[in-house]
Amino acid sequence: MNFGYVKCASATPNVKVADVNENVKEIEKCILTATNNGAELIVFPELCITGATISDLVFSNVLLENALNGLKEIVKFSKEIESLIFVGLPYCYNGQIYNVSACVCKGKVLGLIPKTNLKNYAEGKEKRYFSTPLEENITINLFGEEVIFGTNIIFQHKNNKNLKVAVELGEDLFSVIPPSKIHAINGVTVIVNLNACGEKVGDIKTRNNLVSATSFSGVCAYVLASAGDGESSTDVVFSGHNIIAENGKILKESKPFENEITFADIDVDFINYERTKVFNQNYAKENYEIIEFETLNSNAKLQRNYEKTPFVPTESQELCNRAELILQMQAKGLKKRIEHTNCKTVVLGLSGGLDSTLALLVAVNAIKMLNRPTTDILAVTMPCFGTTSRTLQNSIKLASALKVNLKKIDISKSVTRHLKDIKHKEGTLDVTFENAQARERTQVLMDLANMYNGMVVGTGDLSELALGWATYNGDHMSMYGVNSSIPKTLVRHLVTHYAINSKGKLKAVLLDILDTPVSPELLPAENDNIAQKTEDIVGPYILHDFYLYHFVRSGFSPAKIYEIALKTFTEFNKETILKWLKTFVRRFFNQQFKRTCLPDGVKIGSVGLSPRGDFNMPTDAVSKLWLEELENIK
Repeated sequence: MNFGYVKCASATPNVKVADVNENVKEIEKCILTATNNGAELIVFPELCITGATISDLVFSNVLLENALNGLKEIVKFSKEIESLIFVGLPYCYNGQIYNVSACVCKGKVLGLIPKTNLKNYAEGKEKRYFSTPLEENITINLFGEEVIFGTNIIFQHKNNKNLKVAVELGEDLFSVIPPSKIHAINGVTVIVNLNACGEKVGDIKTRNNLVSATSFSGVCAYVLASAGDGESSTDVVFSGHNIIAENGKILKESKPFENEITFADIDVDFINYERTKVFNQNYAKENYEIIEFETLNSNAKLQRNYEKTPFVPTESQELCNRAELILQMQAKGLKKRIEHTNCKTVVLGLSGGLDSTLALLVAVNAIKMLNRPTTDILAVTMPCFGTTSRTLQNSIKLASALKVNLKKIDISKSVTRHLKDIKHKEGTLDVTFENAQARERTQVLMDLANMYNGMVVGTGDLSELALGWATYNGDHMSMYGVNSSIPKTLVRHLVTHYAINSKGKLKAVLLDILDTPVSPELLPAENDNIAQKTEDIVGPYILHDFYLYHFVRSGFSPAKIYEIALKTFTEFNKETILKWLKTFVRRFFNQQFKRTCLPDGVKIGSVGLSPRGDFNMPTDAVSKLWLEELENIK
């Protein structure tokens, strides 16, 4: 299965102005290179058969006829090529010349698409040479075949219905209402742009921004091929800056002035998934012609790379800026809730672990925003059977460094008495034994909040919510959950960021907390060492956060997640990846009941599990189909 991936190539041939034969040879050479690399969609620059800088030579019948002959040669060459190819040329019809893109596939011209918006300012004088297209598509005779000529054409793959391609050329991208907008709302998932814009300082950034924004607003992929070396430098130079983007993200771009072939794997299934959520208005439909084409699915190796930590930026400065923004968003959310409830005290359980540490840091920031003393925060550490001296001391040190009030309440006797009351067998370390501690801690926090006119701030994170790794009506419950949309991998990076920018005792304790294994500490410690490591039980959080992102945000099937995880995580073998993916799917479905009654919590990123506006699912939905897909993986 190719899971909706389509390998695209954006090619810049080295042209010679008005030398059609040489240009055709260069184009064919690029086609071979692209197809040898598995490209199913190949886009060339505007007017590449003749060169874009032909000026008044465009009026010459010699050039126009040879341009058609050049196209005919490319069509013949394409008979054994399993790709959809777009090339540019001038085309004369009824005494008017058009700047067109020819769509070629397996020995046929599927359509001719004329340029809509003609540049007529600065160095551009396109209205001198070319005519604007007719309002309606027409049928012309080309090389003895009937061919559609017009702007309202969609090229749809016969077997992959999500692959729908349409064209805009050069200046179309810069227009007030570009053709791409109309194409997108009529179902097109891939826009190709045959481009020949001269390069000036600042154009690269502008082009990137436009392509990114167009692909985002149109929820589509965008493949732009630019003219490069060989074009006339009489007035401007051409950089060959090629771009392939998807839904706002630039997947690949070429280095300017390198005349490269740029490759990227776009995901039309993902685009269609996004559209099912976004494109729910009844837009007016244009009179489009649907032209089917067929190519073999590419067997080329998937080149697209995915980040191991999709919730965490990889570039250091971006990570720093993102961390500051997220911490501010969390604090602002809590600040508003404190103001609204007029509470006198913020109460939270402090375990010495990552989640409660982040929650306390956020609470301190929120209280400072309100110009209130940090002593309005009551941190409560509640040692019990599994608490180690390391985590206990880190709780005490952290509270001291942040200058918040701290209560130490040993709950061992309370839990022991409770277990005795319900006639729980002594020495049985089962789920009842574990959850009794979590629920006792929550009861203590709630009662303290009542005593001190406060509210309980929850510490559980998004990863725990996805896996259901929380005690129902225990740590699962609070009055406001500041970490509810922060996955575990991001929690770690936020605390790391805070530590790096801290000094003295605060920095030291944060670094030690970061070095402590993740654990709920609900089983008795072994020689004062943590006996219960979360990732040994439910799996590595770096995998689960990857699974979570692509299951909820990308809409990928379990089999597709497995395939990209294999490529992304070379440190895990396939058995490990499959094992924890099955765990994720099973727990994600089975633990939904815990997410349907979550406390409020501010949404931070594009993935959330709040029942009030994010990923909604019935509590009794069955995971059978998803797990069966994983069972069928060989």
